[in-house]
Amino acid sequence: MNDIHNAIELFAGLQFLVIGLSHLFQPMAWVEYFTLLRSKGRASVFLEGFLLLGFGGLIAAFHNVWSGLPAVVTVVGWLQVLKGLVRFTLPHLGLRIYGRVRPERAWEFRWAGAFSLALGALFLYLAFAP
Repeated sequence: MNDIHNAIELFAGLQFLVIGLSHLFQPMAWVEYFTLLRSKGRASVFLEGFLLLGFGGLIAAFHNVWSGLPAVVTVVGWLQVLKGLVRFTLPHLGLRIYGRVRPERAWEFRWAGAFSLALGALFLYLAFAP
């Protein structure tokens, strides 16, 4: 079972590392992305919901650890599932969030990127720790 947990930690770590770096170095591209999603209406919120549900569902299904630092991976997975549920059941909330994204607020993606990098580093540490 430990091999599966390590694989999920590696998977989540790589995901958060890459997304975090992208948020840090390409905040305007993220503004453009969410502006495009907003222009497509509720269907685009569903697209994000599928991504969240797939990512979080994989973690929740294969990393059921509720003690110590590895529990952070499990909690993050379930939070992604919950976020996906909200996107599917209350898409107007997703559109409202997309509406906050503006070029003059692109710096906010850098904060999110730093947080994502911290999670990615933690998850990679867990994946490779003895």
